[in-house]
Amino acid sequence: MLRPIVLYPDPRLKMKSKAVLQFGPELKELAADMTETMRDACGVGLAAIQIGEPIRMMVMDEHYDQEDKGESLVMFNPEVLAEEGSETIEEGCLSIPDVREDVERSFKVKVKYRDLGGLEKVSEFEGLLARCVLHEIDHMNGQLFIQRVPAVKRLFLKKQLDHLKKNYQEAVRL
Repeated sequence: MLRPIVLYPDPRLKMKSKAVLQFGPELKELAADMTETMRDACGVGLAAIQIGEPIRMMVMDEHYDQEDKGESLVMFNPEVLAEEGSETIEEGCLSIPDVREDVERSFKVKVKYRDLGGLEKVSEFEGLLARCVLHEIDHMNGQLFIQRVPAVKRLFLKKQLDHLKKNYQEAVRL
């Protein structure tokens, strides 16, 4: 089922998400909904808070570049164990539509997380997938990618962000 994506500047996007301690069938359904929502919006990753669920959960298309993407990777309580290298490339966010900016992030990450069954796993990701994991962990910590943009560059985003704020305020009034 498609879920509405929480849009900037909704205050929920600044919330810190809570750890997942119970692994039941409702999380499988939530993961399926998140995957459908992410793919419908042409995203590579989605944190649960982006659909209004304040839990430390994310989905990611490991095979984003293939026609048959298969099931998404589901991570609960992801924790970065190690980071290597860095690269600066353009980044965007499903919660901040039409806003893109260069962001520096690690090129490679090693992450510990729990899977849908609650089993602990450790995986390594490079390039876009490493960026995606770090981006979604930021969401779980209440941080948006635009906060990683240098202040001087954020000034150039002000007009776009003000427009999103205005649209949000109008939608909230309805």
